[in-house]
Amino acid sequence: MPPPHSTSDRKIPTYIVAPPAVSSYNRAKDMEGYVGFANLPNQVYRRSVKKGFDFTLMVVGESGLGKSTLINSLFLTDIYSAAYPGPSQRIKKTSKVETSNVHLKENGVNLRLTIVDTPGFGDQVDNSNCWQPILEHIDTKFEEYLNAESRVNRCSLPDKRVHCCLYFIAPSGHGLKPLDVELMKRLHDKVNIIPLIAKADTLTPDECKDFKKRILKEIKENEINIYEFPDVEDEEENNVSKKTARKNGPKEVVVKEDSPNSLKERVPFAVVGSNMILEANGKRVRGRQYPWGIAEVENLDHCDFIPLRNMLIRTHMQDLKDVTNNSHYENYRCKNLSAVTAGEGKKASSKMAGKNPLAQFEEERREHEIRMQKMKSEMEQVFEMKVQEKKQKLKDSEMDLQKRLETMKKSLEQQKNELENRKKQFQVERAAFEHVMEERRKNDTKKSKTLKPGRLFASPGHD
Repeated sequence: MPPPHSTSDRKIPTYIVAPPAVSSYNRAKDMEGYVGFANLPNQVYRRSVKKGFDFTLMVVGESGLGKSTLINSLFLTDIYSAAYPGPSQRIKKTSKVETSNVHLKENGVNLRLTIVDTPGFGDQVDNSNCWQPILEHIDTKFEEYLNAESRVNRCSLPDKRVHCCLYFIAPSGHGLKPLDVELMKRLHDKVNIIPLIAKADTLTPDECKDFKKRILKEIKENEINIYEFPDVEDEEENNVSKKTARKNGPKEVVVKEDSPNSLKERVPFAVVGSNMILEANGKRVRGRQYPWGIAEVENLDHCDFIPLRNMLIRTHMQDLKDVTNNSHYENYRCKNLSAVTAGEGKKASSKMAGKNPLAQFEEERREHEIRMQKMKSEMEQVFEMKVQEKKQKLKDSEMDLQKRLETMKKSLEQQKNELENRKKQFQVERAAFEHVMEERRKNDTKKSKTLKPGRLFASPGHD
């Protein structure tokens, strides 16, 4: 039996008879002159730079694990600041998913970055179904993209799908929590999961190494699929993965080829985040100050921040988007479209089974109109209830003002009566006083008349 024919081999074996015309068309020909189609990559590059890039990054983990600090450190900007604090710094924490949109620009390349965080994840007393808002957010973005693809006008499709999920694991040293296992089981077929050990500066190197082995063992035992790093084939990406140099003032961080910098060997990444610039051995570095020294963020001996940043931004960002589009989104799309055609899944009811797609779309349209009418009636009822509540409040306020007016009238009437009584009393006292004074005046007059005349007009010398 001859060996199978390879499509990459241009030589035709003797046991295969091929027409000469076909082989002549399949033969690669060298151009004698320059035509110009070799410039196609430059056209794609210019168009991509002009259009910009979208990337959605989800951060999941309990509060206080340094998620906001790490995001600021990765992109060298204050995505979370005093004006917009991180989830752990907010007074009111909920289990709802929140998004933050940031427009970044570097060397003329625009990146529309979307950060998705869950402020209250894992912080409740009862954490049952605390992952439900996360799953609903991911499915909602898939559904929005699918609806945008199904429209007649598909000129611009905003890609808001979640391309990567950084899952922060508490540095306990005892492995994964049941909540960690349950969430990653529900997420691994919807998004690219990259596990991180938060605040790695709280562990010694040996503890960190053992903790990584334990986490990978539990991930394998629970059959959790995390993001698989592909082999880097591009020469430039190989150079970045083998030797990474980033200048930060006088400091230059270099990762040598013989160092254990393989991405697969460093999973889960043990990270430390900080935007504080410190002085260490006469050099300015980013790190965290401790009594025993400085934990440098961009030092491979201290943490895996540089491999994580290189993987996430420099070498594997496009692969994360491709895996999301070709694997996770296609699974969701296939599931939903098969539900439409075969009457399976959540969206297709038993009544739609066996119908053609047009009939199903018409049925869904009628159901949508019924739901819209129901929502309209509910909103009208709510509006009517609010109007009635407002009228009742105004009526209560009017009654309260009326009561206050009546009370003030009664008070004024009472004061008026008191003044009238005091006036009458004053008049009585005045009449009595005038009568007494009149009697006293009459008595004085009588006394003056009863006196002797000679006494009144006595001559001098007769006492």
